[in-house]
Amino acid sequence: MTRKKPKKSSPDQSPAPKNLRMKKIVPKDAVLIPDNAKCVFRGQIYDVYQWPQKMFDGSEQAFEMLKRPDTVIVIPIVNDKILTIEDEQPHSGMKLSFPGGRVDAHEADTLSAAKREVKEETGYEFDNWKLVNVTQPHTKLEWFIYFYVASDGKKTTELHLDAGERILLKELTFEEAKNFVVTKLGYLGESKDIFDNVGSLQELSTFPEFQGKQVDRKMLR
Repeated sequence: MTRKKPKKSSPDQSPAPKNLRMKKIVPKDAVLIPDNAKCVFRGQIYDVYQWPQKMFDGSEQAFEMLKRPDTVIVIPIVNDKILTIEDEQPHSGMKLSFPGGRVDAHEADTLSAAKREVKEETGYEFDNWKLVNVTQPHTKLEWFIYFYVASDGKKTTELHLDAGERILLKELTFEEAKNFVVTKLGYLGESKDIFDNVGSLQELSTFPEFQGKQVDRKMLR
C-alpha cells in the first residue's frame, strides 16, 4: 500500500542516506537483503540492491532485491465501532481504508509511525496498542506491513493531511467492517488475515500479539 505522496529524490545522483537503524519484528520466514549487498539504484520509493551469491557448484551469480519503506496499518476501535477513512488521492480516487502509511527513517519504531499516522489522518490518540500481524507481500522486496489494533482513544486534534490527501472519517460496526475486508473493498482487504480469524469486536480487541523475530535493519528514508 502506497498512499503517501512520494518524497523528492534523484535516482542514482542522490547523496548516501544517513546510517539510521531500527529494531523491528518481522515474520520468522522473512527474506532480507544481505548485509554485503550494494545499492545500485535509488528511486523515489524503491531502491535496488545487488550482491554476489555463491551457488551450489561454487560459482557466483548476481542476485537482486528491491527495498522500500515499511507500511503501518491501524485498526482503531472507538465506542464499539471500527474507525475507517475514505481516502481520496489524485492518482487513485476515493478508497476506503484503515489509517496508515509509510514508516519514516527518523522514527524510533513502527509503533511510533502508527501513532503518528492515526493522529494525522483521524485526529485520535489511543492508549492501548497491539501489534497483531506483520506480512511481507513479496519475497523479492524487503517491505513489511505492520498491522496494529488500537483502542481506548479520544479525538485530540484536527486532521493533518498531505497536499495529495482528502480524508473523511467513517465509523463501521464490526460486521460492516468485516464484510468490507473479506470482499477486499478499497484497501481494507489487506487486513483479511486478521478478520478471517475473529468473529466479534471483542475477539478483535483480544487478538493475540504477533510473534516473529527481531532484526536490526538500516532505514534508508
